[in-house]
Parts: sequence; C-alpha cells; structure tokens
Amino acid sequence: MGTDLAPGGTQRRRAAIASTVGTTIEWYDFFLYNTAASLIFPALFFPKQAAFTGILLSFGTQFVGFAARPVGAAIFGHYGDRIGRKATLIATLLLMGIATALIGVLPTYASIGYAAPVLLTLLRILQGIGVGGEWGGSVLLSMEWGARRRRGLMASWPQLGVPLGLVLSTGVVRLMTDWTGASFDNWGWRIPFLLSIVLIGVGLYVRLRVLESPEFEAVRKTENIVKRPLIEVIRTEWKQILTSAFVRMGEQAPFYLFTSFVLTYATKHLDLTRDKVLDYILVAAAIGLISVPLFGHLSDIYGRRRVYGTGIVLTALFAFPYFGLLNTKESVLVLIAIVVSLIFHDMQYGPQAALIAEGFGTNLRYSGAGLGYQLASVIAGGPAPLIATKILQETNSSTGISWYIIGCCVLGFAALLLMPRRATTPVAESEAELRR
Repeated sequence: MGTDLAPGGTQRRRAAIASTVGTTIEWYDFFLYNTAASLIFPALFFPKQAAFTGILLSFGTQFVGFAARPVGAAIFGHYGDRIGRKATLIATLLLMGIATALIGVLPTYASIGYAAPVLLTLLRILQGIGVGGEWGGSVLLSMEWGARRRRGLMASWPQLGVPLGLVLSTGVVRLMTDWTGASFDNWGWRIPFLLSIVLIGVGLYVRLRVLESPEFEAVRKTENIVKRPLIEVIRTEWKQILTSAFVRMGEQAPFYLFTSFVLTYATKHLDLTRDKVLDYILVAAAIGLISVPLFGHLSDIYGRRRVYGTGIVLTALFAFPYFGLLNTKESVLVLIAIVVSLIFHDMQYGPQAALIAEGFGTNLRYSGAGLGYQLASVIAGGPAPLIATKILQETNSSTGISWYIIGCCVLGFAALLLMPRRATTPVAESEAELRR
C-alpha cells in the first residue's frame, strides 16, 4: 500500500488541510458579506431608507443567507451520505465562490434601482446554500480520517476556517479601505468579493488531491448506504438534530454580535472609527487560530460537554462586562472586550464539531450533523444582529442586548444537558477504526 493510502500518513494530513483550506475560503466569502452588510451595503443598496431602517434591511439580506443554510445542509447532506464527502465539497466550494464573485460585479441601487437589493438577496441565498452544505462535509472528512481518541482535535481543524476566514475577510477589507481611501464605498469594496475567484482555484487544487474518508468507504463496502438519508435521520434522530441546533444558541448568536453587530454598534452608537474596530477583530480572530484547536484538543482530554458547557457559562457571565468595556470607548478596554468575547466563543466552537457529529452514525452523519448545525442559523446567528439592532433602536442602550445573550446561553446549556449520548459505535465505524 502506497503512502497516499496510509491513513496515518499523507492522506490524513491532506484531509485536514483540504477541510481547513476549504472552510476558510467559504467563511471568507460569508464573513465578507457580513462586514459589508454592517458598513457599506445600507448606503449602496438601501439609500432611500432612514439610517436604522437601512441597517435593518441590510441585516435582513444577511439573514436570508442564514435561513438558506439548512437548505444547503439538506441538499448536500443527502448526496454526502450517498456518494461521499469529497464530491459534495467540490460542489459547495464552487457554488459559494461563484456567488461571492458575482456580488463583486453587482450594480447598486443607484444603477438599477430595486433590482439591486433583489439580486443581492438571491446571491446571498446561494452563499447560504453553499456554506450550509460545506460544514458537514469538511468536518467529517477531517474527523473520519483521524483516530477516535483525537476526534476533537481533528474535527476542530475545519473549525479554524471561521477565525481564518474572519482574519482574511477583515484583513482584506482593512487593506482595501487604506488603499482605495474615499473610493472604497464607491468601487473599492468590490475587490475583496472578486478575490474569491482566486481562492476557488486554491481550494479546488487542495480538495481534488484528497481521498474519500475511510469510514464512508467502509459504509459503502458493507452496502450500508441509506437511500433517503435526510428522511431517515429526521425520523430516527430528531431529538439529536434539535438539541444540536439549540446547543449552538450560546455560541452562534453571540458570535455574530461580537463580529458583525459590533461594527454597527461601535461606529454608529459609540462613534469609534471603522478601521480601529476592524483591527481589534483581526487581533481576536488571530488568537482564534490557537484557541480553536486548543479547546478541541482539551475536549479529547476532559470531555466535549465539560469544555463546551464551560464556554457557555463564561459567555453568559461576560454579557454585561462586554458592553461595559465597549462603552468606555477606551482603546485597550474595547480590545479586551472583543478578544475575550471570541475566546469564550472558541471554547464552544473548538469541540463543537465532534460534539455534534459523534451523535450520528456514519451513514447518516452528513445529513444529521449538517442539518442540526445549520438549523441554528435560523434561530441563532441569522436573527441575532437584527434583534440587537432593534433593541438598540428602541432603547438606545446595550442592557437588553446583554440579556438577550444570557437568554441564548441558557437555551444552549439546556440543550447540552438534554443532548442524547450515543451508547454504541456503528459497525462501519468499528471497521474503519481497524484500518487506522
């Protein structure tokens, strides 16, 4: 058997790298939209609206991307459980990249009127479908190539796509604002979106070189493929799907407040400069390159639920101090608020992939884990900036937003306690483990 076929050698590394590079590109595209929705899309695509209304409409187009993510999880989960992880990951990468590049050439409201926000919304939906199908496959490709005792760490590598994508998207926007200056709001914002074309090529090169996961190959060998995996997993694992979605309430909702809404809050409400806040987010995201795999590794040692639950509790406790630090407008304290908030997020995000994916058997894992993970986008990440913006508009205070974060954490912790524990290991997984 050649080196490429040795699970402990080249292919294991390729799987981890391919998953991480791919998710980085996907999250670069997704977060780039979030940044633009906070800073420039209200004026470009909703210029006839009052300030807060324009922001709400812009976050509304952002939300449809979240709403589309479970659709992507259902579509690509079906094919991922039937034909394999690798092929679906090629498709999600192409879909996401092309949609992002098209946003970069999209005419604004000044050119084509109301057709502009309509087209923007449609492209955002395609983005959501792409990233919705991406997560399950990338996590499984990496996790299923890894040894069982290191699943937390192996599954956390694709999770690095979030801080890497955040660093990349925020960094490119930051560079473009410096380079194009006053022209950024005119045409400079388009360049980061068009760069997605280059990233597609990089992602395809990496992903085409990795083999299918050994666990899925074991399922295929034993002819244990389910004909309708989505229907089957909803019928048999509905509780696991729901708890997987709600356990993310304490992670995903605060995350989009800490990385997206904070741009609006800091620049519009606190009158801080855009560049300064972007720099702080860059620092926090860079720390995530260490903290995400660290907490994934710690979950292999101390248990997924213990590490995850600690992150939920600390996020809830930090809800009021977070805005208290921001409201000082002091540079050092604002930086501390942003950095600490994302570290507490990473305590959940590091072990999260393994926590959710291990709850499903190999032959239903892409559909079940992907659907549970992405349903959270509808109840947590998607509405979070909208809810926070509305609270701020109505109260002109951050107090209600802090209580909202705490409420999300309470729901997330309850879901963690109710999440079923998988008692047995499927035969296919055991066979795959013997091949390691």
